[in-house]
Amino acid sequence: MSIKEIIEGKKAWRAHVSRVKALPKDYQIVYKEIQKYLFKVGPVKLNEGIGLLSEILIFFEEGAAAGKGVLEVTGEDVAAFCDDLVKDEKTWLDKYHEDLN
Repeated sequence: MSIKEIIEGKKAWRAHVSRVKALPKDYQIVYKEIQKYLFKVGPVKLNEGIGLLSEILIFFEEGAAAGKGVLEVTGEDVAAFCDDLVKDEKTWLDKYHEDLN
């Protein structure tokens, strides 16, 4: 990875964080908890392309713009929402198990 790619990645991440901070407070809290969960579970494709976090952010922005509460968007069980997001994704743990075998 070149220095230019690192700098561009940091700029993109800062722009992403700015968009998160523009969300209503309840959306920000739920987003940060989802982010923590995804960083722990570690889907392999978390940062590829538009990225799962960016897709969640877009989903949250649309919900906030429509005047919906965050739990109306995710459902009452946020953990189940997260599990559904990554149920078909390969995680770093899966990759580690494959490498061991």
